[in-house]
Amino acid sequence: MAQDLKDCRVSCKLSWEDLQSLCRRKRLVCKQLSVTKNNFNDYEVEYLCNYKKHKGREFFLVKWKGYTESENTWEPLKNLKCSKLLHQFRQDMKTALLQANEPLDSESLNAPIVSFLLQRAKQRKKLQNWEYLMNQTCKQKGHIFVCNEVDLDGPPKNFTYINENKLGKGVNVNPVVVGCECDDCFSQPVDGCCPGLLKHRKAYNGSRQVKVMPGVPIYECNSKCRCGPDCVNRVVQKGIQYDLCIFKTANGRGWGVRALQRIYKNSFVMEYLGEIISTEEAERRGVVYDKLGVTYLFDLDYVDDVYTIDAAHYGNISHFVNHSCDPNLQVYNVFIDNLDERLPRIAFFAKRGIKAGEELTFDYKMTVEPINEESSKMDTEFSWAGIKGSPIKRIHVECKCGVKNCRKYLF
Repeated sequence: MAQDLKDCRVSCKLSWEDLQSLCRRKRLVCKQLSVTKNNFNDYEVEYLCNYKKHKGREFFLVKWKGYTESENTWEPLKNLKCSKLLHQFRQDMKTALLQANEPLDSESLNAPIVSFLLQRAKQRKKLQNWEYLMNQTCKQKGHIFVCNEVDLDGPPKNFTYINENKLGKGVNVNPVVVGCECDDCFSQPVDGCCPGLLKHRKAYNGSRQVKVMPGVPIYECNSKCRCGPDCVNRVVQKGIQYDLCIFKTANGRGWGVRALQRIYKNSFVMEYLGEIISTEEAERRGVVYDKLGVTYLFDLDYVDDVYTIDAAHYGNISHFVNHSCDPNLQVYNVFIDNLDERLPRIAFFAKRGIKAGEELTFDYKMTVEPINEESSKMDTEFSWAGIKGSPIKRIHVECKCGVKNCRKYLF
């Protein structure tokens, strides 16, 4: 048994900061965590949970990282160096006082307000941990932020953030066995590079922006290609390149996603990830999801209606993208290390220029007009969101996208 576990490793459930706090509390020196005898008494504020004034001096009840709530202490303002936490606490306190019609210069807080501030502090901590875990999982250029200034909801339950599609029972993927022989896929493609080998044209320009029409499949260079990681025909496989924020919407649409940077037209934004399951399993799950009033099933029927992506419990940031009848994202089918036409990867590209702060959306019932002979095979089966019959979030409620003359019901 010991031999079997010799090279076994598991992820630690504690963050780096939590481990440091634990070592300091136990008075343990740890070189790897930079904990020494000289900084045993360095304490870190986890969150603030109450407020009072005494003889004109401000005091805050502090929850210390690595310590229980029973060990909270009242500290004068001068002892606290956590400017961001102080700013957030003051904003939350002001909101709570206004809602309760209490004076803003109150010297102490009543029980309901203290309860709200404590819930808000714990919520922010949970959202910060969730944000950290997502960014540790994806490890890409674009950073994911989380913000909820609407209610006290924390991270979604029963949802695991993933960096690649999870294969369900009975789903097998055959890895690619051939790649291009190009030294420079953009300026000196050999036999048309990977798209040319499959009788298609290149999908990207020199700035890695998509140049083919919706409905035309994209073939990127793969692990068998001679070209390196900086090849212009490697876009979707590089992951999210922009900073994005998962935020709680104020108009009842749940979570949404907004861009934190300017995104140019035709740029890759994100991939739709989830668990790939059979169509039969999707039908079974669909019955359950319909009873709950929401589903994240996305049919992969580029050539055959065989597989479906279910992003209900496994997915990435695309899980939170909302519907709009005037969307700024367009769906494309992409093939990289798997050329099975029944298993395309689903990629979202910017339909137009997207401003920083703008919410990202796509039309759950998007249609694509026939383009040319090159894409005729796809277009004959193309209808919703670029994929025939793809039921994304089948919600039997009124559309709240805000577009004038929008369809009253999505499905």
